[in-house]
Amino acid sequence: MKVTCMLGGSLRHLTLALSVIAVSMIPSTTTTTHGDEGMYLFNDLPRSLLQERYGFQPSDTWAEELRLASVRFNSGGSGSFVSSTGLVLTNHHVASDTLQKLSSEEHNLIKDGYLAKSHDEELKAPDLELNVLIEIEDVTDRINAAVTNTTNPDVSAKQRQGAIAAIESESLDQTGLRSDVVTLFGGARYHLYRYKKYTDVRLVWAPETAAAFFGGDADNFEYPRYNLDATLMRVYENGEPAKIDHFLRWSDTPVSDGDLIFVSGHPGRTQRIFTVEALEYLRDTRLPFVLDYLRRKEILFQQYQLEGNEASRRGRDELFGIQNARKAYTGMLAGLQDPQTIATRRGRQHRLITEASNNPQLRPLVSAWQEIAEIQKEKAAQLTRSVSLRSDLVQLAISILLLAKEDQKPNGDRLAEYTDASRESLLNRLTSPAPLYDDLQRVKLADEIALLLERRGMGDTLVQEVLAGRSPREVAAEIVDQSNLDDPEVRRQLIDGGVNAVLGSDDPAMRLARILEPEYRAYRAVDDQLSEREKQAYAKIAQVVTAIEGTGGYPDATFTLRLAFGTVKGYIENAAEIQPTTNFEGAFEHAAAHAGQDDFDLPESWMNAKDKIDLSTQLNFVSTADIIGGNSGSPVVNREGKLVGLIFDGNIQSLTSDYLYTDQQARAVSVSGVGIREALRTIYETESLANELGR
Repeated sequence: MKVTCMLGGSLRHLTLALSVIAVSMIPSTTTTTHGDEGMYLFNDLPRSLLQERYGFQPSDTWAEELRLASVRFNSGGSGSFVSSTGLVLTNHHVASDTLQKLSSEEHNLIKDGYLAKSHDEELKAPDLELNVLIEIEDVTDRINAAVTNTTNPDVSAKQRQGAIAAIESESLDQTGLRSDVVTLFGGARYHLYRYKKYTDVRLVWAPETAAAFFGGDADNFEYPRYNLDATLMRVYENGEPAKIDHFLRWSDTPVSDGDLIFVSGHPGRTQRIFTVEALEYLRDTRLPFVLDYLRRKEILFQQYQLEGNEASRRGRDELFGIQNARKAYTGMLAGLQDPQTIATRRGRQHRLITEASNNPQLRPLVSAWQEIAEIQKEKAAQLTRSVSLRSDLVQLAISILLLAKEDQKPNGDRLAEYTDASRESLLNRLTSPAPLYDDLQRVKLADEIALLLERRGMGDTLVQEVLAGRSPREVAAEIVDQSNLDDPEVRRQLIDGGVNAVLGSDDPAMRLARILEPEYRAYRAVDDQLSEREKQAYAKIAQVVTAIEGTGGYPDATFTLRLAFGTVKGYIENAAEIQPTTNFEGAFEHAAAHAGQDDFDLPESWMNAKDKIDLSTQLNFVSTADIIGGNSGSPVVNREGKLVGLIFDGNIQSLTSDYLYTDQQARAVSVSGVGIREALRTIYETESLANELGR
């Protein structure tokens, strides 16, 4: 699903900024899951359910091999090792952030694709980090013991964050592995995830956009599809291709209707057990607010791209992300606007509250629902108060300023993203050599300042300080033209110089960061307090659900590794039967049926190779697997653990999956593994790369 996730790159940063506060919700249970619903923890797999439903129970070895072959992209998405020499398979749209950063006016890798004919031609990504989950440790008791004050959200949040920072720092020191404490089941459980990091990642092959995003926006979130949304990268260690012990073998057999498949990936976030009031806030306030923002940015980037071919190239990745997010959020809102959605959830909520109210032990927990309702009102008041101007230069400046100041505090007192355990990944982003384009930066920053003015009004003290008698365009031009923060070496010197260098800098981007910082911290403090109160409330609701409906199931998504399962299966739409698979012949027929429409023009490489392609080869397929944004790039494997596909999208009916799973029409869309290999051999004429897959 192309609203990938949230951690790096233009689309990913945008999605994080717009996403609902990512509180992990209360557990679903085996009594309330439906069909093939479930994004299961790898340390709590649904073995009994799979045995009962499909006569299959994954062994420990099967699960471990799949876990260690699965990869998380910090640019927002998933992937997998597919060779012993470090090959990583993901989507073209997950890799697009890297493709954009590696492109230039002379070489447009997103549009034209890329193929390295040798290791020497593999292009190093400027700031990409891949994570492989090595182990999981339950640290719930330690964190709960540290939170001794549950009546004051400020105190409890500080205690909780201090305990989390200490655990992460100790783990990093002891193991050398990236260590992240993950909140699960609304705060009912905390797990420490340890990851091996790869930061030397190189581009091997990417198809043209015309192949990867064939059908364009018209076909996005639709099916049937005919996309080669795939890219291959390679991880290196010590300057050589990494030696990988755990990688996925490649299946030479296409999937068939009814086949059981599994998806191992990193779903970004879901809100399936949000209260009715939380969903109403999304429907009536949050999502309309987000959509207004996205439509504004879509027009802005469309206008910018009209300035010429180079502007079109520079703005392409962000415009794609904005348009994709706009379509996805439109589908989510439509689902919430269906009265039946809320009515169904209201019925379950009423039952839980009634049963809990009649139980003396559970009755004190019922107030949690009212607490969450009050929090939604406070969230609505916060919406227009954000001062996080979404401009690369300003974001870099604010991050450098906060890093310098947070470094002055004990590790446990810092903002979460500035702790010792997060430092290496943060520095990798802040010192990235990826290019920043002045013309695009001016356009983005001027619009962000104008939006700040529109939301707060000219009489606002902060607005007056930012403008200082100038227009938004004048402020943006001065900052972009005079700032040196586009130079990664300048950023590194500021970071190394510490708080004195940062506070003494006369760089205009740093001056703006210092103006924004007090308001940013005030906003962040309120946001963190709301998050802490919400976390405590949902933890109480978790106790009610567990007491009434039992235990089991899975927590909401947290951009951590999960296993989903389902079957290859078509569906009925508009009284027509949609077959579960497509092939190369269908792609050429689809192009011919839309002749004259640019988004349906297959690339020249495909047209030239048409006579060589086995047109009956499977290209895409759909399944009932439970996925969400962040699963993009996830491997799809069969019972034997062999790769049969690559998740790249969901159909339009799946866009309610943030808060409601259904398998009536909702489907996960994949590129077929046999289709990827056929394309490599016959279209891109790289037999050696095709043969390397799965070996």
